[in-house]
Amino acid sequence: MKKLIDFKVFLKGIWKENPILFIMLGLCPVLAVSSSVKDALGMGIAVIFVLTGSNFVISSIKKIVPSYVRIPVYIVVIATFVTITDYTLAAFSPQIHRNLGVYLPLIVVNCIILGRAEGFASKNNILNSILDGLGMGIGFSLIIFVIASIREIIGNGTFLSRSILGVSYNPFLIMIMPPGAFLVIGLLIALKQRIEKGGKEKC
Repeated sequence: MKKLIDFKVFLKGIWKENPILFIMLGLCPVLAVSSSVKDALGMGIAVIFVLTGSNFVISSIKKIVPSYVRIPVYIVVIATFVTITDYTLAAFSPQIHRNLGVYLPLIVVNCIILGRAEGFASKNNILNSILDGLGMGIGFSLIIFVIASIREIIGNGTFLSRSILGVSYNPFLIMIMPPGAFLVIGLLIALKQRIEKGGKEKC
């Protein structure tokens, strides 16, 4: 019998099954918007809201949705939350909305969102589906924040658009280009595997 609330569902998205470092889904927005910490935070918050909201609704309606139309229904649910996010950001943070550009509406077809809807929310209860959405969303947000911090500091000498390394710093511009994102993601994946391997060896 499945637990009504299983907090391991929440924790696995943050570390063990992190969507970027383990499942390696949703890399397109990670590569595109992680050159700036502000933009990365905006994308992270958007993903948390859409993931949690769509998981909640899909888990709630899973028993009344015919299996042959489930994917179109899931996409409509996800698109609704993306539209809410899109309009909210446009109203309250137009600069971030402009910076995220096409990558914000493309959350509708983000593999993380649809994958959790089909792979988890459609098969589990509402509470665990909410925890799964929160865990995966927070895990995504934490890693994109770390990636953006490294890229912005090394590539621009700034953090949150404020200079922290002084005017004499010579930026490594490659870090704010796509190869820089691939490099940082690869190093973080290697670090995660090293930490997990070290933990197993101690056991």
